[in-house]
Amino acid sequence: MPITTKREWLQGPYAKAIQRAPERQPSFETTGRMPIEPIYTQDDLEGWDPVTQLGFPGEFPFTRGIQPTMYRGRFWTMRQYAGFGTAEESNQRYRYLLAQGQTGLSVAFDLPTQIGYDSDDPMAAGEVGKVGVAIDSIEDMLTLFDGIPLDKVTTSMTINATAAILLALYVAVGKQQGVSPDKLGGTVQNDILKEYIARGTYIYPPKPSMRLITDIFAYCKDHVPQWNTISISGYHMREAGCTAAQEIAFTLANGIAYVEAAIGAGLDVDDFAGRLSFFFACHNNFLEEVAKFRAARRLWAHIMRDRFEAKNPRSQMLRFHTQTGGATLTAQQPENNIVRTTVQALAAVLGGTQSLHTNSMDEALALPTEKAVQIALRTQQILAYESGVADVVDPLGGSYFVEDLTNRLEAEARDYIAAIDSMGGALAAIEQGFQQKEIQEAAYRYQMQVENKERIIVGVNDFVVAEEEKPEILRVDPAIGQRQVEKLRKLRATRDSAAVEHMLCRIEEAARGTENLVPLMVEAVENRVTLGEISHRLRKVWGEQREPVFI
Repeated sequence: MPITTKREWLQGPYAKAIQRAPERQPSFETTGRMPIEPIYTQDDLEGWDPVTQLGFPGEFPFTRGIQPTMYRGRFWTMRQYAGFGTAEESNQRYRYLLAQGQTGLSVAFDLPTQIGYDSDDPMAAGEVGKVGVAIDSIEDMLTLFDGIPLDKVTTSMTINATAAILLALYVAVGKQQGVSPDKLGGTVQNDILKEYIARGTYIYPPKPSMRLITDIFAYCKDHVPQWNTISISGYHMREAGCTAAQEIAFTLANGIAYVEAAIGAGLDVDDFAGRLSFFFACHNNFLEEVAKFRAARRLWAHIMRDRFEAKNPRSQMLRFHTQTGGATLTAQQPENNIVRTTVQALAAVLGGTQSLHTNSMDEALALPTEKAVQIALRTQQILAYESGVADVVDPLGGSYFVEDLTNRLEAEARDYIAAIDSMGGALAAIEQGFQQKEIQEAAYRYQMQVENKERIIVGVNDFVVAEEEKPEILRVDPAIGQRQVEKLRKLRATRDSAAVEHMLCRIEEAARGTENLVPLMVEAVENRVTLGEISHRLRKVWGEQREPVFI
């Protein structure tokens, strides 16, 4: 009689096989410690309803993708996160990437720009242009996008505490190019909660920080309707060590907090929810990552429909950008990172991402060289044009293992969100240190597995070589800081000082009240007020969050 059930197979051929030769390890599990059985069948999907849980692409709950055609219509946006040194140098890199076939820009800002200091501030010493481009004023922003038509290219800006100012600068540059705000497309990350959890580039206490976020929501609804007002980010929490299920849960819990804040500020959910976007990491456990994206999409659809009663299908869609895992890159044998990035990029594509950044092989050593960036971009292009994986929508849909893993990740994420809800929501949980503690424990467990060689990292704890050739790396000119200081000196000497002070006073007055700050910031930067000057005026009103946001 032929074998017809999983149990018969496990108790028969499988049991005999492992009796003859044991498997290579006692048990198997995902990176997130979910057990993996040797085979999956329909038996593992008991109670699973393919109509309500799987559905069709472009239909609730969007498990199989948010668009009916997905990549059969057009490929994902290929963005390479870039920015270093001065605006001139970064502009050259952007033009190079666009010439190589990149389809969207992704801007990295230096640390002073991220935390609201001009390049001539003593706090900026030694950091100008190091981890991204230095942007102090509209002069820098005009240079950054020189020759790049903002009505033809979408731009993602990885910026949080100063997101409103960078958006204002972008709008102002668009106007200078003759592009009205309603024609601008792109994204500001604008996700301050994950800064409190995992990254640390916050400036103000939570309440005014959340006010800035909802000011951006309201401003873009009326003036920049094609702009994604936030990129709710799990990436940095994953890079800090959380599991796939935690990445889903903590990201969506933050999303819930932002939706609640916007509704509390008087916005209708269907007026802003369609412009929310998300940002996830993609790590090495291929099928777990594919399932993670599918689970996150389904869970968010239910949250928006059932919790917030969003009626517009677009409000229920989880649209997301993916970056391959920076924390998975190794300084040892850096060429191996090309393979890691390829595996991760493929998982993101099979998971239905809307845009993708592929890390460069040398990013564990320094900012990427032009050659490394080209290889990273070519990785995406080979997947798109040569692999065939973009020719069918959700090609892994219906896989017993992928569907089971999708279900289990969604269930674990739901449990985490319920726990966060019981604490009073994402911010209250952050203040109690809940997410931070969970991430720290997960990171420790993972590192112990690596230390004990329970988890092999090729070239690091196995398959090592005695001596490695040192690759060429990109070095940022240390004189960049002085050049930025000189540009600021000239700016301050030639602008209308009275107009600058007038705008700063208006911003201060608005910060003490309830007026939307973004239109004032647009007017201020057009009058050549600097990023640091606006940030300092807000510090004067709101103070700074000096300590981590937990007890």
